[in-house]
Amino acid sequence: MADKEQEGTWLSPTSYQHLQDELDEMITVQRPIITKKIEEARSEGDLSENGGYQAAREEQAKLEGRILDLRHLLDTAHVSEPPSGKTVAAGTLVTATIAGEEETFLLGSREAADHVDVEVYPENAPLGQAIMGHKKGDKVTFKNRMGRPVHVEILNIQPYEG
Repeated sequence: MADKEQEGTWLSPTSYQHLQDELDEMITVQRPIITKKIEEARSEGDLSENGGYQAAREEQAKLEGRILDLRHLLDTAHVSEPPSGKTVAAGTLVTATIAGEEETFLLGSREAADHVDVEVYPENAPLGQAIMGHKKGDKVTFKNRMGRPVHVEILNIQPYEG
């Protein structure tokens, strides 16, 4: 069985803290507000024709889903400073030519995308899997969702400092 470090998504300490703060705010602030909305709407009577009640219940379902997602992500995340940048790994900023277009992106969790200023690709996506462990100058190919080969040349790798 793989250990937590290999199974979980890499997050920088900063991204981890942002997500933890978001989770805490949902639990301590947003959840009680929605609960109060539901109680107030419930007191209005017939729930089958109560639009406020239905809307509050939908809002509650979305919030609880997000709470579950964040708890899972944070419980399984591998939190560390970025790797050295000698090879492509989760937590590195990669500049590559992808299908002829130069692009710079962070290899890491899409959950961190709200807190970083570059595109983020997960390490378990086809691109991430194809370049993981490779070095500057390496050329790799992976298949896109349509089964077509995509050529990638790694131009630069550096630790993500965000």
